[in-house]
Amino acid sequence: MNLFFSLIKRIALASSVLFCLCAPAMARNPIHYHLLKKVLIGGEGGWDYLSADPQHRKLYIAHFTQVDVYDLNRDKIIGHIYNTQGVHGIAIAERDGHGFISCGMSNSVLMFDLKTLDTIKRIPVGEHPDAIIYDFDTRHVFVMNAKSESITVLNGSTGALVATIPLPGKPEFAASDDHGHVYVNLEDKSEIVKISVGNNTVEKAWPVAPGEEPSALAMDRGRDRLFIGCANERMVIMDSRDGHVITSLPIGKGIDAAVFDPFTDLAFGSCGEGTTTIVREISADSFAVAQLLPTERGARTIELDTHTHDIYVVTAKFGPAPAATADHPHPRPSIIPGTFTLLKYGPAKH
Repeated sequence: MNLFFSLIKRIALASSVLFCLCAPAMARNPIHYHLLKKVLIGGEGGWDYLSADPQHRKLYIAHFTQVDVYDLNRDKIIGHIYNTQGVHGIAIAERDGHGFISCGMSNSVLMFDLKTLDTIKRIPVGEHPDAIIYDFDTRHVFVMNAKSESITVLNGSTGALVATIPLPGKPEFAASDDHGHVYVNLEDKSEIVKISVGNNTVEKAWPVAPGEEPSALAMDRGRDRLFIGCANERMVIMDSRDGHVITSLPIGKGIDAAVFDPFTDLAFGSCGEGTTTIVREISADSFAVAQLLPTERGARTIELDTHTHDIYVVTAKFGPAPAATADHPHPRPSIIPGTFTLLKYGPAKH
């Protein structure tokens, strides 16, 4: 059965390649991403990860106590998923027709129907669930529990608990190679851990030096390359097979997310200072910064539409920061209500 679905996925991937005729030209020509659209979403509070469902043409946006659902074709909000207090991420379980939302304030994951957006159930997980991903091969959902330093593994079809994986540090983001392994940033250890999804155990732990405090993570599954965005303004490129660092490149301040486009060989790292660094993968062992794209302050998370090669970031307008306290010595600036905005960037046509 896994072989059948793997074949279906490869056929879909090949169809996308034929559909995206511009991709080969993009891989050869100079890169120039530019602003295509700015959409005011409004509402209150902060935000975190974005997650695309290209098949159903939806973009899910983690926004304070809800998930905003955006239509990728019509460029408009078409719905909301509520009661997701402290929402961090959304995993799209495409083989199962379900979505999973990590709710940090309730130590739970909300499971919903991808077609109707209706809630199916709420699932207890570890403390402060943050990033969340889906492994296509096993049909399992991996939830990064930041405070309890563990991963909760759920069945993507039923939502049932599969396993709990203890970690040697605080997990940030993760990526799956869809072929037996999940890779996880350990932010406080400046390491990457390699997880075997066959027995849900940690296989290896590798340092990300010269990177420090890894946050963002994306993967080129075809070439076994990890793109690791770090707090010390470096993007580290690592071989996922043995953990050796191939190179590192400069990025902006405040990176929190990264994506990789397998059709154009481009990696994107979004930074809160208001830039997105675009890295070209020239070969498996050669990489270069192709463009430093100006975005807006606060646009630290990112998602990619693999059908169009457009990228999406979100931000808002900021007011003054509240006074520092012992518990919060470096408070974030206040967010002005009603200013939450989605920014869409795309490649220039040649």
